Order: sequence, then C-alpha cells, then structure tokens
Amino acid sequence: MKFVYEPMPGRIVFGAGSVTTLKEEAERLGCRRLLVLTTAGQEAQGRRMLDLLGPLGAGLFSGARMHTPIEVTEAALAVAEARDADGLVSFGGGSTTGLGKAIALRTDLPQIVIPTTYAGSEVTPILGETKNGLKTTQRSAKILPETVIYDPDLTLALPAAISVTSGLNAIAHAVEALYAKERNPIIDLMAEEGVRALVAALPAIVRNPRDVAAREKALYGAWLCGTCLGAVGMALHHKLCHTLGGSFDLPHAETHSVILPHALAFNLPFARDAHERLARAIGNEDPAAGLHGLARALGAPTALRALGMAEDAIDQAADLAVENPYWNPRPIERDALRGLIERAWRGAAPEADAPPA
Repeated sequence: MKFVYEPMPGRIVFGAGSVTTLKEEAERLGCRRLLVLTTAGQEAQGRRMLDLLGPLGAGLFSGARMHTPIEVTEAALAVAEARDADGLVSFGGGSTTGLGKAIALRTDLPQIVIPTTYAGSEVTPILGETKNGLKTTQRSAKILPETVIYDPDLTLALPAAISVTSGLNAIAHAVEALYAKERNPIIDLMAEEGVRALVAALPAIVRNPRDVAAREKALYGAWLCGTCLGAVGMALHHKLCHTLGGSFDLPHAETHSVILPHALAFNLPFARDAHERLARAIGNEDPAAGLHGLARALGAPTALRALGMAEDAIDQAADLAVENPYWNPRPIERDALRGLIERAWRGAAPEADAPPA
C-alpha cells in the first residue's frame, strides 16, 4: 500500500454555545480589527457577531453572494481596506465562506468561519469564483481558514429544506473523495463516517428542525466531508456542478443534490471500493439509487429543470463540462455526459452502466 496523507492545518472549535468564544479566538490569532462578512439575509446575525467581538469589531459587509462573483469580492476588499481590517469573520453558509476565502487569497488576512449550513467548504483550501459567467476553482494554502467555530445552536433556524440540500452537498464532497486520484485510507474512513452521519441526521432534522442532537450530528458529518474535499481532489460531480452553477446561475446546494446520484451512477462501476463503502454508509446496495431516494423522501429537488435550467442549455452544459475536465475514475465522453445531464434535467432515476471487464 502506498499513499500520501497531508493533514490540513486549522483549529476546530465544536459544540453548542461555542460561538461565545469568538472574541477569545480572535485574540488567539492576534487580530485587533475584524471585518464581519454575511449575506444580506444574515445581516442581523452579523451584527450579533460584532457585539461578541466588542472592540475588536471593525465593521460589517453584508453583500456576500452565491458563486463568489468577482465584483462582490472587489467591493468587500474596498471595505476591508477602508476599515483597516486585520482579520475576517465569515458568518453563514458557502456564499459567505467563499467571500472570506477570496479576500484572504488576495490579502492573506486570517479567517474565522462560523458555518450555519452544512456546506463543508470552511475546512478546504479551495475557492470557486465566478467571472463573466464562468466559474473557476483554485487551491492555495492562503485560502484555508485558520479557525472554524461549529455551533449547532446557530443551525436551529436553518429551514429543513435548506438543511437537506446543504447536507447532500456535503455528502457529495465525501463521495468524490472515495474515488479521488489522491485518496488514502485516512480520508476513506472520514468519508464513510461523514456520509453515515449525514444520512442519519437529515431525516431527523426534517422530522424536527429543532432537534439539537441531529443538528450536531449533521455539523459533525459536514466537517468530516469538507475535510475530505480539502485533502484530496475533485472529480466529475464537482466539475458538473461548477459548470451548471457558474454558467447558468443555478443554486449551489440544490444543483449538488440533483447531480450527485447521476454522477455516482456514472462513476461507481469504475470505483468498486467506493461502492462498498457508500453501500454501508447509506444502507443501500445501490448507493446512487439510495441517495436519489433519500433526496425524494426528504423533499429535495431532483430535476435541473425545477431549478430553472432551460432544456436547450443541456448541450451547452455538456460542451462546457468536457473542457478542462477534472480527473475522474471513468473517462469523460461527451455523449455519455450529455445523457447524464439530460436525465438530471428531467429528474429521471440515475442509470448505472455495467462494470468494466
């Protein structure tokens, strides 16, 4: 057995009520003027973070947007410079985390991330940015946040529907880690456990969104799944989702929810060990069908057309997805890829090919 495992640096503060340690964590990083980042919808929570920071708070930027548009990053950079910020607090989901990473890439400012969804991107050195309708990704140590505060109490108000799509998004990170080119035994363990935790937690959250134990399990799973994505590479699923999100402005987590079972059906015949691990974690010998059924049972979208994608965009999406493809266990062929996207557009059940000889 040969492999390389390189742990990602970073401090994890986990547990109910842990957001109250924000000022302490900022001081630990040596920060004295932190800019708080949120979306427009979470501005009130951002002001609470400023209250927790007290004299260390340098201001609030509440313009974070999905897919990290370059123009939003430039606006936030101007505020950070005007406020003489020496650190960032990103409060919210993947949109806010992405903005913090984009600023850090350009300034090397330390980041504290406080996730309120299950995106998992808070523990990855990966940034996806959108410019002129195209989303590109890059990896750098400067992108990785220094501290993540996981407080399940902050996720109690997250609507069940968003919790489900966010959780399925996190599962996608672990799924691809199981057949990534750089996979290793440690990440395999984290990925299987992360999927198992989220598959158990999401139905409980739908039954009772105020179930703190389920919220805690979901955050734990999201942390593991995000850690997997940060440690190894991405494959076809993420390439498709980045293409669809950046080029057609489709919602991030919902797009992952729709594409995941189809990408799994496409790849798993070429990844037997991943198939076995996912079958155990999901409790279904057909992991693609299992995740498709879970999404339907929990009310998640299962069709790209329901997200606003036009049928005549299928061919364009296939063309874009085969340009500069990510490494994938199965060779990427345009016609097969178009069929996958078309099935996902219709909301059809995923179709698995016969295993290779």
